[in-house]
Amino acid sequence: MKVFVTRTLPGKALDRLRERGLEVEVHEGLLLPREELLRKVEGAVGLIPTVEDRIDAEVMDRAPGLRVIACYSVGVDHVDLEAAQARGIRVTHTPGVLTEATADLTWALLLAVARRVVEGVDYARAGRWQAWHPELLLGLDLGGLTLGLVGMGRIGQAVAKRAEAFGMRVVYTSRTPKPLPYPYLPLEDLLATADIVSLHAPLTPETYRLMDRERLFAMKPGSILLNTARGGLVDTEALVEALGGHLFGAGLDVTDPEPLPQGHPLYALPNAVITPHMGSAGRRTRERMAEMAVENLLAVLEGREPPNPVG
Repeated sequence: MKVFVTRTLPGKALDRLRERGLEVEVHEGLLLPREELLRKVEGAVGLIPTVEDRIDAEVMDRAPGLRVIACYSVGVDHVDLEAAQARGIRVTHTPGVLTEATADLTWALLLAVARRVVEGVDYARAGRWQAWHPELLLGLDLGGLTLGLVGMGRIGQAVAKRAEAFGMRVVYTSRTPKPLPYPYLPLEDLLATADIVSLHAPLTPETYRLMDRERLFAMKPGSILLNTARGGLVDTEALVEALGGHLFGAGLDVTDPEPLPQGHPLYALPNAVITPHMGSAGRRTRERMAEMAVENLLAVLEGREPPNPVG
């Protein structure tokens, strides 16, 4: 009874698998080449992948006895759900646990872009800080600005609550209006209204490149784009163009492609703040994600309904 875990996980959750007599193989490196994934999944009854791992029919067919894919993530766009269903493989995920951590990082990016924090750090470290000046690195005052949320699930709502503390107005768009104390707007109206647009939608065929060139340039001039959801929601090349003068800046925890290759034009833009997909990277949050993934996996292997099934 082998379980393959595609990355080392924080905490001691994997010990529960070993205590149940399961053979646990963990990939120790930062990167997992496709060929190695295909080789190591052989013979597995359980798989714990991350968002970096494309789990498709080819992977599943390498492990005919595979019974559960317990994703170490909320999103499951890296898993071919139809292929899993056709093979009778249960897919689970870790919803809810990373809401607050991701909302916190969204706000870290918002403040970093609006107040030009990274530019200021680079300015000081480069030895250019010689005197105080009234017009040095002027940013945006958040009080009174409008924050537009694209997607209003748990994370979007957590970001909205933080915005209230900053005296901001919140508007949102989603597939359907919700009973919330914030105005609902169609996407095009939100883009024309919001000073800051923050993406919190899942990545689906319908939302792929939701923020294309037309929509990026439909945003209010001098506004900010934030993305802590999925990189594929944004047309990266069009964003580079929009950051050349139309937008004030962008804060990105996810990109397309991901990781963003060295030398990409986004890295050269001072108004682009880019972090390496660390929205859930609080220690307590990541340990809880591991515990949830393990519990989901054990439930399936032990014939119980998993706490967090997908589909």
